[in-house]
Amino acid sequence: MQNCAVEEGIDKKIKFHHRVDQMSWSTESKTWNLALTVDKTTSSNLQSRFVLLGTGYYDYHQPLQADIPGIRNFTGTLVHPQYWPTGLNYKDKKVVIIGSGATAITLLPNVAKDAGHVTMLQRSPSYILSVSNEDLVEKLIRLLFPKVLARKLIRFKWIIVPLVLVNFCRRFPRLARKLLMILTAKELPKDMPLDPNFTPNYKPWEQRLCMCPESDFYESIRTGKADVKTDTIANVTETTIQLQSGGELHPDIIVTATGLKLCIAGGIEIFVDGLQYHIGENFLWKFAMMDNLPNAVFAFGYTDASWTLGADTTAKLACRLFKKMKKDHATMVVPRMGAEEKKHVKRLPFLNLKATYVREAQNVLPNVGDRSVWKPRSYYWKDLTDAMYGSLQKGLEWIT
Repeated sequence: MQNCAVEEGIDKKIKFHHRVDQMSWSTESKTWNLALTVDKTTSSNLQSRFVLLGTGYYDYHQPLQADIPGIRNFTGTLVHPQYWPTGLNYKDKKVVIIGSGATAITLLPNVAKDAGHVTMLQRSPSYILSVSNEDLVEKLIRLLFPKVLARKLIRFKWIIVPLVLVNFCRRFPRLARKLLMILTAKELPKDMPLDPNFTPNYKPWEQRLCMCPESDFYESIRTGKADVKTDTIANVTETTIQLQSGGELHPDIIVTATGLKLCIAGGIEIFVDGLQYHIGENFLWKFAMMDNLPNAVFAFGYTDASWTLGADTTAKLACRLFKKMKKDHATMVVPRMGAEEKKHVKRLPFLNLKATYVREAQNVLPNVGDRSVWKPRSYYWKDLTDAMYGSLQKGLEWIT
């Protein structure tokens, strides 16, 4: 990634080791003032007419604290994936990964390569689908077409396949579940049943469907390097995880992969004309700008497709806004939801997922609605069309 940035000259446009602590908008000067911390020690300031936040929606300063009884009693090594220690030695060690989401499923096969044994301890299972890094279709495309066209066709494939998969799962959940269970059974050792470790209690895509490349997760189970246990933790002692079923685990290392804490704008404090702005109290315009927050665009991706596709649509919308501001000599653009509209709009989930960590963060996430420019993301081509050709008047106030 660094080489690509240098090759394109992007590195010269980046201020490394700069953290934005606060951003304050002045309507009088039509500027943002950003309070920065440089190299974790020095304070600095930066002024800008417009701000684009590509901070995602995770809290990178504080992990989500897992509510695990007695976890502080453990005298072995306790690790949170967000703060993975450099040089952690797990060779020949017994490792327990608590959790069943994407992080746990990614960690298990990688840790199992050197660990003595890895157990993924979960309260409830997730859907885990094996995917190839390059399938037969991609190989044929690369063989038959020139490089530039091949890349475009493969990109198209990676846009359309998740779209079809997600819609199929949501429209035909019973059939989708049946097919996923058949695929999962084929990956497991012949003497290993699906129930209880591989039978989720939710419909496909009510929570994320996890992917494992080249069956690496299942390969670790087939070789005996790892296993999965579905149970609830009763207590953790100095050396033992005691389970509600009466069973025990005796790990050298515990990894708490129980989810990430959600946070918008990277935890930056936001002020508008001296008053603190609360993202969780306002609506999102075209999934890119916040109601009553001038000259600021947020880049959000998809939860059921590639994140970068959402960032792509946001970037195109932002460029249209910049061009219109320049053309019209505008100094300020701000979404406004009218009082009457606010009375009748129905709030919808910002993230269409039922995961626990999402439910617990509802008060910090932006609001989206059931109408007009306040709707949540749809799918890539529809959002891209709207970003490139949709109205830049509805719901926006332009000030010259």
